[in-house]
Amino acid sequence: MTSGPPRFAMVAGEASGDLLGGALLASLRARWPQLAAVGIGGPRMIEHGFVSWWPYDKLSVRGYFEVLGHFREILGIRNRLVERLLADRPDAFVGVDAPDFNLGVELKLKAVGVRTVHFISPSIWAWRGGRIDKIGRATDLVLCVFPFEPEIYARKGIRAVYVGHPLAAAIPLEVPRAAARAALGLGADETVVAVLPGSRRSEIKYIAPRLFATCAEMHRARPGLRFVIPVVPGLRGAVEALRATVPAEVPIALVDGRAHDALAACDVAIVASGTATLEAALFKRPIVVVYAMHVLSWQIGKLVHYQPWISLPNILLRDHAVPELLQGGATPEKIAAAAFRWLDDPAAVRSLQQRFEVLHRELRRDTGALATAAIEAVLQR
Repeated sequence: MTSGPPRFAMVAGEASGDLLGGALLASLRARWPQLAAVGIGGPRMIEHGFVSWWPYDKLSVRGYFEVLGHFREILGIRNRLVERLLADRPDAFVGVDAPDFNLGVELKLKAVGVRTVHFISPSIWAWRGGRIDKIGRATDLVLCVFPFEPEIYARKGIRAVYVGHPLAAAIPLEVPRAAARAALGLGADETVVAVLPGSRRSEIKYIAPRLFATCAEMHRARPGLRFVIPVVPGLRGAVEALRATVPAEVPIALVDGRAHDALAACDVAIVASGTATLEAALFKRPIVVVYAMHVLSWQIGKLVHYQPWISLPNILLRDHAVPELLQGGATPEKIAAAAFRWLDDPAAVRSLQQRFEVLHRELRRDTGALATAAIEAVLQR
């Protein structure tokens, strides 16, 4: 480690990673106010002085088949990133999620003595468990956000530390429903549906059309509903084009970012599988999980998936606590019906909210402080 404040390189490849990276940077900067941080990130990281060399949404692609269309560009970005970091080595590299991109970077940097940290642990307990050997070769430290993960790494002699999930600390235990509704211009007595179609281009392509059609389907059945759709930076044009396919009288509000306001304000959330499902659970919202991708990616994914669930709330609760409508089963009619079942069953919603509160408390730690201390220990080794 250099004698001055440390220099970090970081990569986050999507909105959820940017959120995690921003929270981590806030804690790192509290420890080292003059630190430098460069690489690839989004607005949450930039708020904390991060310098992003490429737009972070260049890496926001999910699915085996979908990646092929962007492979050359993504590989070129990774090669140029590694070249820059080898020419001017940071004290540590922190890969924020995006394991298919970041583990390759970490392998090359660790080989020349740069400390490497991966935050968060890839879901090796859910699919592609064979990656654990590559993770061991690529990282000096894995920061885990779920309490059962360090033991998995310990069996392989890989240093891993449970730091809690930063979203559990960032999201209040008591949901600020009234304040969120006021901020979004929603009435206290309106029935609000939050629709989160995903943060990747491929998700907007495969999932968002079904969700806009779901809004139209639900509006036909219950015209009084209000719909709020948060839009991540860089995807508004694509989302607005889909909005134009739905009748204008369907009351859909497109809001830039503000997913947390939408989740706090809503009565039910329809969410693309991913980190957003955990956010919805931490806001104690009843959820309908939706996912779809290219048919070839779907078939490959089924071969390497170990769990009977795909959404984080169900995996963590080890139960079919919320409905998952996937691929061919994710029709607007079925999605709407699942959402209506939550709206029509307050007792089931209360039971689910109690389970989500227990989960929230289990994941709630001072993640930033724990992660910073673990990173500092790696720097000092």
